[in-house]
Amino acid sequence: MTKKKTVWFEVAADETIEECLERMASEGYVVAGRKEEPVFTEVDGEYVPVRQRIQFKGILNK
Repeated sequence: MTKKKTVWFEVAADETIEECLERMASEGYVVAGRKEEPVFTEVDGEYVPVRQRIQFKGILNK
């Protein structure tokens, strides 16, 4: 089975950024980009930030 050339890796809630980067490397990918977006929840009619969703774009290491 061939691997995809580009894959997005999301940092899990119980995972550090360093652990995510190590997971990427163990699967044979290197970082090519990063994106972040806030996650909100509604409390009493107001939107409150809960956490930051972080994703790394990985490209297949040759």
